[in-house]
Order: sequence, then C-alpha cells, then structure tokens
Amino acid sequence: MNPADVAQSALPLTSSDLSLLTLFWHAHWIVKLVMLGLLAASVWVWAIVIDKTVLYARSRRAMDSFEQAFWSGESLEDLYRSLSSKPNHSMAALFVAAMREWKRSFEGNQRSIGGLQMRIDKVMQVTIAREVERLERRLLVLATVGSAGPFVGLFGTVWGIMTSFQSIAASKNTSLAVVAPGIAEALFATAIGLVAAIPATIFYNKFASEVNKQAQRLEGFADEFAAILSRQIDERG
Repeated sequence: MNPADVAQSALPLTSSDLSLLTLFWHAHWIVKLVMLGLLAASVWVWAIVIDKTVLYARSRRAMDSFEQAFWSGESLEDLYRSLSSKPNHSMAALFVAAMREWKRSFEGNQRSIGGLQMRIDKVMQVTIAREVERLERRLLVLATVGSAGPFVGLFGTVWGIMTSFQSIAASKNTSLAVVAPGIAEALFATAIGLVAAIPATIFYNKFASEVNKQAQRLEGFADEFAAILSRQIDERG
C-alpha cells in the first residue's frame, strides 16, 4: 500500500463532512467489506427475530388450544383422528406419535403389550428432541453474530486506524481536522458491529429461554399422557 495514495484518498474527507454515508464511501475497501458484512448480518438477525417471534407466539397459542381440547373430555380417538394427518404444532406431534405407537401395538392379530410403556416413552422423547431442535433452528446465527460481531467491527476499526495513520504520515499533517475524519471512519465499523451484536445477544437469550419453557411444557405433557396410557395398559393387561 502506497502511503501517498492513502493520503490522497483521505484528502477529500474533511471534519465538516462526517455524515455516515460519507464515512462509508471514504473508508478503505477492507473496512467497507467489514461494514457491508455486518449490515447483512444485522438484516439476517432481524429476519430471524421476526420469524421466531411469530413462530413461538403461534406455538404457544396452539399448545393452549390443544391442552384445552385434550382435557375437555373429548375422546382420545377422536382427537387423534383429527390430528393424525397433519399435526401442526409440537404438542400435537407428541400426542400423535404416542397414539400411533399405542394403536400399532393393539392393532392386528397379535397384540404387543410387553414393553409398550417403554416404547411410548421412547417415541415421545424422540419427538420432543425433534421439536426442540426445530424451535432452536437458526438460533446459533444469533449467538454467532452476538459474540463475533463486535470483534469483526473491531477488526475494521483497527484496519481503518492503521490506514488513517499512514495517510497522516504521508501528508505530514497532525492537525485534528486531518486526524478526526479517519478515526471516525474507523470507529464507524465498530458501531455497526455493536448495532448487529446487541440485538442478536438480547434476542438469543430471550428465545433460548422461550425454547426452554416450551420444552418443559412438552416434557410435562409427556409425563401426564404417559401416566394416562400406563393406566390403560394395566387395565388391558
């Protein structure tokens, strides 16, 4: 990198023209790449935030509706027939998986009651793990942006400050009017990194807590439903 070229590229930017767009256009190309990457990460974060907010709210409402129908005294067979074709939420998928194993064991000429309780428990645990994995999908992106975003922005800042010092050395002018624009360009990268990382960290913690709550709710329903099926197995045994 030629210091004279760096100095020449830094000359058009003055301390009186420090708008965000101007800071971006006069930044070094590596700093520009860092800024664009962080802006893209920020957009991705907010897309995930909106998607997960809608998903978790819909899942809570569906669980509430299902539990109301389940404990209303409606026949389990009728509830299974209405949901078996396409369970549309986590708790319905858990119920359908357990009922399918139950019906498979009692249908046909040979009944397979031995070990049925264990099979039902296993099926429900696998279903819970699958549903939790679905709820957690793309949360790793939030965690990654939240932890790495500030460091990526800091890299852009360090590179920008290096370029700024090279231009200062080439121009042999250390006045604040020359120094300030270059430093502002460099710090702009850190600011964008924080803009991407702060919401990602906040919503990752919020969504992780929400997934944990829904997982505990599924575990609680699985225990209650397993107890109901266990009583019916004892009655038929």
